[in-house]
Amino acid sequence: MESDEKPARPTRAKMRWSDRPKLAPDAASRQGLATRLALEAFESRDEAIAYLNTACCKLGGRPLDLAVESAEGLSRVERALADLKPAC
Repeated sequence: MESDEKPARPTRAKMRWSDRPKLAPDAASRQGLATRLALEAFESRDEAIAYLNTACCKLGGRPLDLAVESAEGLSRVERALADLKPAC
C-alpha cells in the first residue's frame, strides 16, 4: 500500500530579520532619491555606492545618512552631486 505521492515539503515563512528599525516613508523616499541621483552622477554603480557611504568633509558626514536624516540634508547632497556632473 505504498503511495506514489511525495510528502509535502515544509514551507518557510518569508520574514525579514533585522535589528535596525524600519525607515519612515519620507526618509525612505529621500534615500531612494539620493541613490538615484548618485547613480546618474557617477559612471558606475560601485562609484555611486562608495560616494553615498563614504564620509564627505564638504557635507560633514556620509551623504546617504544626511539625505535620510532631513530634507535639508537631501538638498545638500543634491547640490554636491550636481557640482560633480560635468557641464554640457
